[in-house]
Amino acid sequence: MMRDKSKPDLSHTLSTPALQTALINAPSTTHPSLPESQQSLHTSLQQNIALATHLLSLESQLNTQRATTQSQLLSLHALERQWRQKQAEMDSALSPFSPKSLYQRLAQAVQEQEQVCQALEESFLEGEGRAGEREVGEFLKRYREGRKLMVLRRERKERWDEGRVGGWR
Repeated sequence: MMRDKSKPDLSHTLSTPALQTALINAPSTTHPSLPESQQSLHTSLQQNIALATHLLSLESQLNTQRATTQSQLLSLHALERQWRQKQAEMDSALSPFSPKSLYQRLAQAVQEQEQVCQALEESFLEGEGRAGEREVGEFLKRYREGRKLMVLRRERKERWDEGRVGGWR
């Protein structure tokens, strides 16, 4: 078909892509291997289109899951902040019962009890003259109770200082 064409016609055909496509796809001018290669190309294109469609559907699922995950992550961060706040509140509420605080209170209690016993002694000795048997009995009772409490507290503090208090250190 192209054998009897002139050079200007051939030049025009080569410069026009639509004419070239028409010549290549025309059944009378088509090479026998072209339909086979186009068929495999067509099959590959169909598979490619199917995969692209599937990927688009997966993309929407992925976006949905990503948004869900993002909201759950934000919720997790909020819960972590709340937990840290509650933990700080708990720590401050339990601080009077910490070993350091308990030890300080025990040491202070020992000193206070020593001062109470000393004040009892001084008040009795500074009393007006002679004391009756009843007054002496009351003084001895209060003084013994005070000394007993002081000795017990002092012993607890010494045990603590020696590390004989279980679970605190």
